Amino acid sequence: MNVLLVKPYNVGDHIQPALGLGYLAAFIRRYHNVTILDCIKDTIKPDRFASYLDGKHYDVIGFQCYTFDLMNLTNMVGQAKAHGAVTVMGGPHPSVMPAETMDFFGKDLDYAFQGEAEVGFKLLLEKLAGLAHVQEPEISGLVWRKDGAVIVNDRMYIADLDFFGTPAWDLIKPQEYPEAQHGAFFRNFPIAPIIVTRGCPFPCTFCAGNLISGRKIRRRSVPHVMAEIEMLYRDFGIREFHVIDDNFTNDRDFAKDLLKALKARRLGISWAVPNGIRMEGLDDELLGLMKETGLYLISLGIESGSDRILKAMKKGTTVDFIRKTVKSIRGAGIDIAGFFILGFPGETVDDIRATIRFACELDIMRANFFTYLPFPGTESYRQIAAEEGLDKVNWQKFFFMSASYTPPGIDQKTLKGLQRSAFFRFYARPRILWNNIREIQSFRHLKFLARRFFHWIIMK
Repeated sequence: MNVLLVKPYNVGDHIQPALGLGYLAAFIRRYHNVTILDCIKDTIKPDRFASYLDGKHYDVIGFQCYTFDLMNLTNMVGQAKAHGAVTVMGGPHPSVMPAETMDFFGKDLDYAFQGEAEVGFKLLLEKLAGLAHVQEPEISGLVWRKDGAVIVNDRMYIADLDFFGTPAWDLIKPQEYPEAQHGAFFRNFPIAPIIVTRGCPFPCTFCAGNLISGRKIRRRSVPHVMAEIEMLYRDFGIREFHVIDDNFTNDRDFAKDLLKALKARRLGISWAVPNGIRMEGLDDELLGLMKETGLYLISLGIESGSDRILKAMKKGTTVDFIRKTVKSIRGAGIDIAGFFILGFPGETVDDIRATIRFACELDIMRANFFTYLPFPGTESYRQIAAEEGLDKVNWQKFFFMSASYTPPGIDQKTLKGLQRSAFFRFYARPRILWNNIREIQSFRHLKFLARRFFHWIIMK
């Protein structure tokens, strides 16, 4: 069959390969013709999707879906259905709200998947193509309808991640992506993201990571990861890698073994961890190996400058521990980007101002101030639903820069003003401003940063 896998358009700044779609494509391409469409990279907005489909024939169209994609996908799924395709959806939102996702899209959406879909999607295509006698109840993670009722099958987690192989990089074409993919800055180009582990055992109340990939951390083998890195280096000219795991350093011995293998190859690459890493997973030996193998930036989920809010978030950290960790990382000669959340449930204006002061006190090169988003399925989402109601959430602007939710006592205008103030206070300092200006690589990179500035500071 002809299968189209779609990453929908949105106004976000992360223009990077959809590895989830790449893994799906690699798993099914032996039996089917597969195309990956990145609507963000190719600037295909929802009103252009029908034109893209005209003159083509796809038997199945699969969509990746985050919560902020829902509105854009409404028309796109309908357009796919109008072109005669079987429609399927996967990703974070269907994983945490499977039945609700089917109800939201109604008859336009035929199937969805919760959790990791590589195995289940392959079986579904076999059923649709008549290649096997598998039935819907036998397909792990499948969300489907029977007699008008939505059925959600149990999900399955594969312990050995080598089983999934590597993404279909020739379909992704990583060398065609822009320089600043996951974050605003980079050292070398072209860039490719890779996944080394899946799963998260930590209880952070604002994060849905373990609802998607499970609480148990699973990992690839060191030879398997190194083979992918060397292939990308050799065949696609990749010179920088972004490890986008949630918990790359959780198993320090594994991380050290991988970095020792990378060091032995002497590829001369740069790399970063733009999704962030847990602070307690670091020690001096690991930091040394990171620096020696080309790591130039560690992202940390600092989140707050208030111990009270950190405790409410169940972060398992304190302001004092954060200070010590930052000092250790900087002592290893590695720059730091800090992530901060503004407007967490129960937070006050004073708490937010404490976070801004804390960010400016830390020896970090960059800071990103996200307004809190109540991701469906998370503990904080359930708390808001029970105590405040979800009607106050602006689902039309469910983005980190839009203040779609505000805690009691803080309105949207105030929270957005505090976010703007945070960015200006942090980056207007001469040393920080100059150090970041020095990192601009080209006029194209400058244009990307200007667009990012507009989205985060100017846009309401």
